[in-house]
Amino acid sequence: MIYTQLDQEAALATLNKILETELAGVVRYTHYSLMIFGHGRIPIVKWLREQATESLDHAQTAGELVTHFEGHPSLEIGPLLETHKHSIGDILKESLEHERAAVQLYRDLLALVAGCSVILEEYARQMIAREEGHIGDVLKMLRGQG
Repeated sequence: MIYTQLDQEAALATLNKILETELAGVVRYTHYSLMIFGHGRIPIVKWLREQATESLDHAQTAGELVTHFEGHPSLEIGPLLETHKHSIGDILKESLEHERAAVQLYRDLLALVAGCSVILEEYARQMIAREEGHIGDVLKMLRGQG
């Protein structure tokens, strides 16, 4: 155990859940990027693929933190929802749900580690800010859906 006040087992469990959720994001955003059709396809596909790449980066960072705290990174992938609804609006709504779930996991981690681990506290805060930014982007895109 590196940090005596830190509930390392709970922190590792939460980090692994984050890892799994971010890996699900890679699959989800990649799938979405393949299902976009119509006049606005190119910029939306580009954005979705950027989200997939960022989710992979987030998963790798979470995994590095798991091993930093002497844990074993999960080989699981978070829940994948296939609604067979592929309109841009439906995809954005599903993306919004995914981003909100990710924010909650990072908030859970922050609550767990606050005052116990600066590295995890700073990580959680940075990730909350990033994910909240993604939520704002998706909400702006949905606003244009009428």
